[in-house]
Amino acid sequence: MICFFISVLDIRVAKVEKTKLYTLDRIDIIMLKLREITSENFDECINLKVHKEQGSFVASNVYSLAQAWLYHRNTKPFAICHDKEIVGFLMLDTDYKDGASEGICDLWRFMIDKNHQGKGYGRVAMQALINYAKETLTVKKIRTAFVPGNTVAEKLYSSLGFIPNGEVDGDEIVMILDLHPQ
Repeated sequence: MICFFISVLDIRVAKVEKTKLYTLDRIDIIMLKLREITSENFDECINLKVHKEQGSFVASNVYSLAQAWLYHRNTKPFAICHDKEIVGFLMLDTDYKDGASEGICDLWRFMIDKNHQGKGYGRVAMQALINYAKETLTVKKIRTAFVPGNTVAEKLYSSLGFIPNGEVDGDEIVMILDLHPQ
């Protein structure tokens, strides 16, 4: 039996852009929910795709969900939803209580569908994940990795405070976010 600590996470972030015709700011509220993967949203989730040139940067959602099934005690796959539409997918490894990685949660997968990239969903979803890790998982750090050449992921993670820790996992560069810096 898979047990989820939380079924839905909400986060709202104001996105401010200068309009070209006016000097007023335009504020868009982006509201996303992280929902557990169920039989009702499974098909929609596995049909999410990245752009062809991004294919080598992230495993397919089918592969990720197969891993989630194999490692079900420690993984938490989530659909990233805007309104009722799934716009992305993320998966955590929460086996942060084993000796070597105590207090560290791993972000194994993170992707935004090609039709929804460039809308700010990636940043908002990462902020939701960070809040979830702080408040629900009560971990000290989040670890993730990116494939060299994936400058979008590298810039996103860096802008959120992730820093390279000198480790390499296979061919991926490992980054850590300290949730409680001193």
